[in-house]
Amino acid sequence: MTAAPDALPPLSGLESANLAWRREEGGEEAPHSMAFDDVYFSRHDGRAETEHVFIAANRLPERFAGWQETRPFVIGETGFGTGLNMLCAWACFAAHAPPAARLHLVSTEKFPLRRDDLARALSAWPDLAERAARLVTQWPQAVAGVHRLWLDDRVTLDLHLGDTVERLALLDGRVDAWFLDGFAPAKNPEMWRPELFEAMAARSRPGATLATFTCAGVVKRGLAAAGFAWRKVPGFGRKREMLAGEIAEPTTDRRRERTPWFSPPAPRRARHVAVIGAGIAGASTAAALARRGVTVTLIDREGPGSGGSGNAQGALYVKLAADTNFQSRVYLAGLLHSRRWLEVLDPARELWSPCGVLQLATHEKEQARQARFLAHHTLPEGVVRGVTAGEASRLAGTPIAHGGLEYPQAGWVRPAALCDRLAAMPGVELRRAEVVGMTPDEQGWSLALADGECLSADQVVVANAALANRFVPTTRLPLQPVRGQVSRLALPRGAPALGRVICAGGYVSPAMDGVLTFGASFAPRETDTGIREADHAANLAELATTLPAFVAALREAGAELEPGHLEGRAAVRAASPDKSPYAGPVPDAEAWQADYAGLARDATRVPDTPGRHHGGLWISAAHGSRGLASAPLCAELLASRICDEPLPLEQPLVDHLHPGRRIIRDLIQGKHESASARGAGNSS
Repeated sequence: MTAAPDALPPLSGLESANLAWRREEGGEEAPHSMAFDDVYFSRHDGRAETEHVFIAANRLPERFAGWQETRPFVIGETGFGTGLNMLCAWACFAAHAPPAARLHLVSTEKFPLRRDDLARALSAWPDLAERAARLVTQWPQAVAGVHRLWLDDRVTLDLHLGDTVERLALLDGRVDAWFLDGFAPAKNPEMWRPELFEAMAARSRPGATLATFTCAGVVKRGLAAAGFAWRKVPGFGRKREMLAGEIAEPTTDRRRERTPWFSPPAPRRARHVAVIGAGIAGASTAAALARRGVTVTLIDREGPGSGGSGNAQGALYVKLAADTNFQSRVYLAGLLHSRRWLEVLDPARELWSPCGVLQLATHEKEQARQARFLAHHTLPEGVVRGVTAGEASRLAGTPIAHGGLEYPQAGWVRPAALCDRLAAMPGVELRRAEVVGMTPDEQGWSLALADGECLSADQVVVANAALANRFVPTTRLPLQPVRGQVSRLALPRGAPALGRVICAGGYVSPAMDGVLTFGASFAPRETDTGIREADHAANLAELATTLPAFVAALREAGAELEPGHLEGRAAVRAASPDKSPYAGPVPDAEAWQADYAGLARDATRVPDTPGRHHGGLWISAAHGSRGLASAPLCAELLASRICDEPLPLEQPLVDHLHPGRRIIRDLIQGKHESASARGAGNSS
């Protein structure tokens, strides 16, 4: 049964493709699906078939050559398989598209190949080797969800892993050309059903084309019923006929009927975007926009990484809930996204380490929670797995009395240095200034700076953490400042070394540049950033409780484990009431309260009024202590929406991050906003 778009299943891994390698008549081996008893392609003519069926029948060479849109050309595919179709589309784009054009590939796959099988399959075409290597290097863990890969500066691939019909039902984006692939209808009837064609029609742009190798009756009837016009055209090789077609008027996407408030604003000009705040949230957003050819002014009163993102070392980690919820799905997607993003941004690993994270279960409540998590979710061991105390000790390199969860994809990052790197990306101009107000104007927005200057931009992204709700349009967003202090210990020669980031009540990372970083204190509603010896003492106590043997070894090596001998840094993070980030368009709060006031009387009576927003105003904030796992993904989310391209998350997760979610929740629950939730003042 197809899951409803808002009923996401537990966090889960997927079954990998079960392949057999069978020799063809010419002596070459080709991959054969054991589950569907069908070939992925023929090594003799598989590429030629792809060129004929999908590239030529969708008229891609001529369409690429004439592409002048600022948004990318989008191809949707049902069944990624070995990726041959996508690599051929990429090669065609590179050969024909003008230099400023961009290509966005969206492909579904229920049974992803293992990385080694993928590499072996694509080795059949040496001229595709460089492109295949980019794909193989970024090949994701087999986890249900959306996985964004950057094939080159102009080509992006979103892999939607899971059942094709379910994945398209969750897709937030529209398609220009469809590759209707997958194993033959007779062998894979579960995919070729009416819901597939309905989802394609609802996710198509006007005039979207399609091509498929099959002429099966179920396909022709399904396409016609969904609104596609199809025609038979000459097939490839021994196959006499295939189908091509288009859809003039896509069907209405009815997913917003229950949540009209989350309807995205219409696309608008985005040649110049101002980003306020140069921490991880703002700097990653600036870099994501610049990569798309947008001119970005990145504004921060102190410079990159000066606030909560200014620590020399920070943990890249998540703490997933034992039971299914949208927040855990967002953070898992964010962790996997950040890992791929860092690999592409910094392959030399100068700014980060994929050392892994151990989340210890140091008390009965956490042990029970982790046991429930492992029973409820079925993620690959390459993403998270349970470990005994003995395994934890071996991985950490120090005796540990408790087991826990290991996250092999996690690790640590140099946040301050990362912000510097992002702020220096081509297309990003850094301005050290303070924004004290903003007003819409004919161009888009006018930003008033503290020195009296005004800056104009087509659109604006607010990403200055706890100060994000200090502007008039954002003042209704509830944000809570949270003070946190980390402690830093210079290690003597011969001190023990940790092999993993260790998390329990606090965290400690492997030493970086001879310094051990641990903490962090947690003080809601406090904004003082002075160093407190009491916080150093609390951080030391937590470290000793979590890793007593490690602390004893430090003392034996001569480490100065006294609060007065520690260095540290305190900063203010921002949190939302539900502890999920805000990432999306800024709602017109007064308009929402008027348009949806009826929800307070009857939550089932949903009006058909789309949500009104402050046009061209966006926010990325409330990332708390896990911003390294959430901010880069939210940056891609905002950049994708601003640039009118498919989003890197399923639609329900996009809605979960929407800054207006609290307004709707409070209306339904009959709550009135408090003065403290609105924030104070209108300056940054």
